[in-house]
Amino acid sequence: MEATNQPAASAAALARVRVQGADFDLSDEVARLRARNPKVGAVVTFVGTVRDLNDGADVAEMALEHYPGMTEQAIAVIVDQALLRWPLFDALVVHRVGPLKPLEQIVLVATTAAHRGEAFAACEFIIDYLKTEAPFWKKEQTPAGARWVDARVTDETALKKWAAPSS
Repeated sequence: MEATNQPAASAAALARVRVQGADFDLSDEVARLRARNPKVGAVVTFVGTVRDLNDGADVAEMALEHYPGMTEQAIAVIVDQALLRWPLFDALVVHRVGPLKPLEQIVLVATTAAHRGEAFAACEFIIDYLKTEAPFWKKEQTPAGARWVDARVTDETALKKWAAPSS
């Protein structure tokens, strides 16, 4: 999914996306999602955190940069795709930017549906696309100095399972 080949995200999807420097409270976010629809039977969440070790090097800090406006639009397109693929009630993506220390939260992806299968699949789909398609740039501070972090081969492989079958 390339952002340049995708339609603009819907206003509803944009409302489901936040990019911010401040931390988020998982319990509060989930409570707000659940309160929107009494038919919710499943809530699935993924919280990504900063690790203190990456590619064999200690990580003292990770700084995330983004392009405001473009980043939210790209994430909203991903959310729209999930809402089209699965019968979800709602979805939410909160992604942090700025300097983050090990153990701090980076990202929250949450989905709600009537049943767990759809909620799990949609949550996994969203995070797989976020890892590879959302325009974030990550720089780690290590004992050897600063280094930019590239997408992992495993992230690219995970993304392939969501490709539409050829006709």
